[in-house]
Amino acid sequence: MRRLPPLNALRVFEVAARTGSYAEAAAQLGVTHGAVSRQIAALEGWLGQRLFTREGRRMVATPMAIAFATEVGQAFDRLAVAAAACGRPATRRILRVSAPTSFAIRWLIPRLDRFQADHPNVEIAVTTVTTIIEQVRGDVDVAIRRGVAGPAWPGRRVVPVLDDIDTLIMSPGLFARRPILQPADIDAHVWLASETRAGDWPDWLEAAGLRSLAGHSRQIYDHFFVTRQAVEDGLGIGIGPLPLLGADMDSGRLMTPLPHIRVPRQGYVAIIPEHFDAAGVAAGFVDWLAGEGLRPPAPAPAAAHASPSAARRRRP
Repeated sequence: MRRLPPLNALRVFEVAARTGSYAEAAAQLGVTHGAVSRQIAALEGWLGQRLFTREGRRMVATPMAIAFATEVGQAFDRLAVAAAACGRPATRRILRVSAPTSFAIRWLIPRLDRFQADHPNVEIAVTTVTTIIEQVRGDVDVAIRRGVAGPAWPGRRVVPVLDDIDTLIMSPGLFARRPILQPADIDAHVWLASETRAGDWPDWLEAAGLRSLAGHSRQIYDHFFVTRQAVEDGLGIGIGPLPLLGADMDSGRLMTPLPHIRVPRQGYVAIIPEHFDAAGVAAGFVDWLAGEGLRPPAPAPAAAHASPSAARRRRP
C-alpha cells in the first residue's frame, strides 16, 4: 500500500497555494475559511513541517510548499486525464474551458456550434476571466490566455491558437458623420481605452507617427468588452484586436478606418496539462481551436473601404 497524504487535504492545499489565499481557496472549493485552515493543518501534521507562514493578516506559502503544490497540481492533472481515458466512450463528456471574456464573447462562443456538430457527446462549459494573465485553475481542462510564453506555465503545454494585431476601430455611423481619412483626424474624436489593454493607445500612436498626441485625454473603462460596445455605439474611437473582432467587421458593426496601421501583439494560446491524452477530447478541442485560428477572415464590409472622396462628401 502506498503511504499517501490525505487526498482531500492535498486538494485544499493545492488550491490555497495556487491562489495565495485561504479565503479564495474557500470560495473556489465552496467551504469555509476554517475548513481550509483545518485541512492544511492536517497536511502539515502529516508532513511534519509548516507549509504556510503568517505575514500580517495573510498566510503565505513557503518556497517548499510552492514547489510541492506544483507537483500536486500536475498529479491531479494526470489523474483527470487517466479518469477521462477510462470513461465510457458513449458517455456525454463535459469539457471545461477557461478564456478571457472578450475572447469568449467575440471569437470562441460564436464558433462552438461547429465543434459540437462534430462532437455531439461533448458539452462545453465556458468560464471567463477578466485578466489575460490570470492563473490557470486546476478545475479546467483547457485554458486560453493572451501574451504569455510557455515557461510561465510549468507542467503544462502551450499551443498557439490565434494571432493578435491592434488597429484603430470605430463605428460606420461615426465614420459617416466625422470620417478619419488620415492619422491626424483622430485628434477631433473622443478616445476610448481599457484598463485591461493599457498599452494599446501609446503603441498605436507610435506606429502612426503621432507621439505628439500622447497627452490626448481618454475615457477609460475597466474592461475591453465595455470599450468595444461604446465604440459600436458611436461614442468614440478605440484600439481593437484583429482577427478577434472579425465578426464585428463582417457584420458592419465596426470598421477599421486606417487598416494599414497595425501593432502586432503576442497572440492567444491554449494551455493544457503536459500529460494530457493526445487522443482525448481536450486534445481534439485544442486542435480544433488552432484550426479555427488559421481560417481565413471573410471580406471586410464596404464601409471599411469607403473612398476618401465619398467620405469627404459626408462631412457635416
